[in-house]
Amino acid sequence: MNQSGKRPTALIAEDEPLLTASLQAELQRAWPELQIVSLVGDGVSATSEALRHRPDVLFLDIRMPGQSGLEAAIELADEWPADAPFPALVFVTAYDQYALQAFEAQAVDYLLKPVIPDRLAHTVARLQQLLAGREAARAPLGTALEQSLAQLRGLLAAESAPGHTNSVPKLKVIQASTGNVIRMVPVEEVVMFEAADKYVRVLTASHEYLIRTPLKELMPQLDPADFWQVHRGTVVRASVIDTVHKDDAGKLHLRLQGRPESVPVSRLYAQRFRAM
Repeated sequence: MNQSGKRPTALIAEDEPLLTASLQAELQRAWPELQIVSLVGDGVSATSEALRHRPDVLFLDIRMPGQSGLEAAIELADEWPADAPFPALVFVTAYDQYALQAFEAQAVDYLLKPVIPDRLAHTVARLQQLLAGREAARAPLGTALEQSLAQLRGLLAAESAPGHTNSVPKLKVIQASTGNVIRMVPVEEVVMFEAADKYVRVLTASHEYLIRTPLKELMPQLDPADFWQVHRGTVVRASVIDTVHKDDAGKLHLRLQGRPESVPVSRLYAQRFRAM
């Protein structure tokens, strides 16, 4: 229990019920004061339940159906209210040397499946120290969020680093079906890719096309110097960004040359847009 008398709270997102029960039981032994406010089995539910309960700690399975733990954390960071401290993150993962190295490099805590009591005790001690430090320092509410954003950026960078994913040729042409016709759209004409349900919208200055290739599969085929991800479902050509505006809530929006829409920028990628 913290100095204010409030019990610390946590959410567990794990798609395997036996592992969920095991982690919950081990947490009860290692940290009796901790209150589990929600148990969910997928990343989408993890995001919605975390926004509802605003827990102190999130235990996120790194691989869940529909949305991974990392994707859930990224989405949550973008939607998190400004009047609440961002939760401490703990990723739960099967043994993966790359993943463990990435977590260690970004100082993100993790637990291996199955959960080992000694390792959990170490994690609990770190979390208790972190939460106590936040309360004692009375840090601004945005500090925890900025620290987590920096960690998430590092994990994303490690995920796309050379050697982790196979090198793939860069796209020159997008093949988009229009009725019975396949339109060959030069990548150099594309100003934005935007995920939309089961499709990706491919926007040029004057046309829009739909393709079925997921944005995740397109990203490695695009030159990162030319195309910048600005939201979890949006990638824009950097050279056509005209202006960047900040709204009353402090969120950024882009205007692209030749396009009428305003493009929102998530908190994760806002650091790209700093005055030189």
